[in-house]
Amino acid sequence: MFGRRGPQAAGESRVLVCTLDTCFGAQLEADASVYSCHYKRVDVAVYQSIGELVKAVDLSYDIVHMFTRLAPGGLLVDPEGSILGSDLIAKCCEKDVKVLWIASENKSDDYIKGFGAAGKPLNLIMTISRNGANFEGFLEGLLSRVSHGSTLPSAWAAMAPQLPGSRQQALPSCIFFAGRPDARLPG
Repeated sequence: MFGRRGPQAAGESRVLVCTLDTCFGAQLEADASVYSCHYKRVDVAVYQSIGELVKAVDLSYDIVHMFTRLAPGGLLVDPEGSILGSDLIAKCCEKDVKVLWIASENKSDDYIKGFGAAGKPLNLIMTISRNGANFEGFLEGLLSRVSHGSTLPSAWAAMAPQLPGSRQQALPSCIFFAGRPDARLPG
């Protein structure tokens, strides 16, 4: 059974934008800036280890938006060890994280092998291609909707309609798993 936190002050969602690799500094700052336009409680961090990241998840964030390079099989690796994406998902679920977004580009095969989310109460977004500057516009549009009351699946459908035969050139390429479709993320 998963524990639930009590309501936050003024219903504000808490956001963590973080990385395990300083090479993502520009993307980290860009994405954090977009979040800051919609949420008052945005923490930005560069972690030196997976252990630091896991401790940060303990601080009860609603959204964890992170940058990392995955090793084959969906492993997050640092000099001290590694963690499978599925273990990070389990930790996020334990701490009532509503959205885990891997915002750095990784291979779809590594996500599929390492990030098992079936049956987990978590919205999971895994980025395959940010599609350059288009990512920021997509993130802005998505956050504008969810911070004002839309659920993530409905905001996603509005931004990236899933129509047979359609291909959206101006969107990032992501895998979206809606394991917590009714979660609200007020700004």
